[in-house]
Amino acid sequence: MGKIISNIVFTKNRPLQLDAYLGSLYRYFPSHIIQTYVLYKVEFFQAQYEQLFGKYPGCVVVTEKDFHSDFLNILNRIDTPYILFGIDDVVYFDSVDFEVIDRTFSECSADIFGFSLRFGVGNIRDGEDPVTETVVAGRTVYRLDWAQGRTPVTQYPFELCATVYPTPLVKKIVYGAMRNSLLSRKLFSPDAFLVGILGKTKLRRKVLKSFGYFFSPNTLESWNCRWCQRHSEELPGCLYFQKPCASAIQVNMVNVSTDNQSDGGREHTVTALAKEYERGRRLDINYIAKNKPAGTHVGAEFFKLI
Repeated sequence: MGKIISNIVFTKNRPLQLDAYLGSLYRYFPSHIIQTYVLYKVEFFQAQYEQLFGKYPGCVVVTEKDFHSDFLNILNRIDTPYILFGIDDVVYFDSVDFEVIDRTFSECSADIFGFSLRFGVGNIRDGEDPVTETVVAGRTVYRLDWAQGRTPVTQYPFELCATVYPTPLVKKIVYGAMRNSLLSRKLFSPDAFLVGILGKTKLRRKVLKSFGYFFSPNTLESWNCRWCQRHSEELPGCLYFQKPCASAIQVNMVNVSTDNQSDGGREHTVTALAKEYERGRRLDINYIAKNKPAGTHVGAEFFKLI
C-alpha cells in the first residue's frame, strides 16, 4: 500500500507540543501510508524546532512566508486520496482502523463529509445529536448529521484537529470559499497593496474574509467552516466515526484571531515549555494512551512531562 493520507500540521512556538503530536501520530499511523507537511511559522525557539525536525526527516517542512499562499501550494501538490489536518496541541492515543475509514468513504460516498478521529459515542452528548449506527468492513461505525448539529462541536464539520477528508472535497471547499475572479485575487490578496494599507485593523480582516482569504490556521478553519455551513445542501451531510483516537490538549494559546480556551498556568507558557524541551523533557504520550481522554478537547490534567 502506498501513501494514502496527506497530513498538514500547523505549528508556531510549540516545539514540545509538536514533538508529542508527531511522536503520537507515527505511533498509530505507519509512515508508509502517510505524508506529513509541517507549515511552520518562525517566531521564537528556532533552535528547538531545528532539533525536532531532525528527528523526522520524512516530514516536508514549509517555513511560512504568507500563510494563504503557503497553504495553497501544499494543497495543490497533494495527490493522496485523503487529507488529515493537525494542530500542534493534538495528541493521538489509540489505534486507527484505516481499512474501515477507506471502506466507509467507498461505501458511503454519497453522504460522508469526513471521518472523525475525535468523536466517539461517549463524547457526543447523549440526546443532543441523534447518532445512527451502521456496519462497514464488519466493524461498527457511527454517523451524525452535521448540518443539523446541536452543539458547537457537532455542527462544525471542517476542522483542523483530527478528521480525515477526501482530498477533492477539501479543494472544493477551499476554492469554493474564495472569490475566483483574477482581478479580485490580485487586488484583495493578503499581500496586496490595498489590503496592506489597512494594517492590522478589523476592516482588513473583514475585507479578507469577504474574498475568502485566510491568514492563520484559525481563519482557515473558521472561515471555511462557515462556508460549509452556508452551503450545506451542496455537501455530504454526515460525519462518521468509530472511536476517539485523538484529543486537543489545550494548555496555552499561540494564535488569538479566534477565542480559544486554554487551561494551563505559568508552567505551560510557550517560553516555559520551550525551556523544558531544551532540557530534554517531553510530554508523556504513554500516560495519555493509558488514560485515554474522553473529550474532544481536554486540559492540563493530561499534560505530564517526563
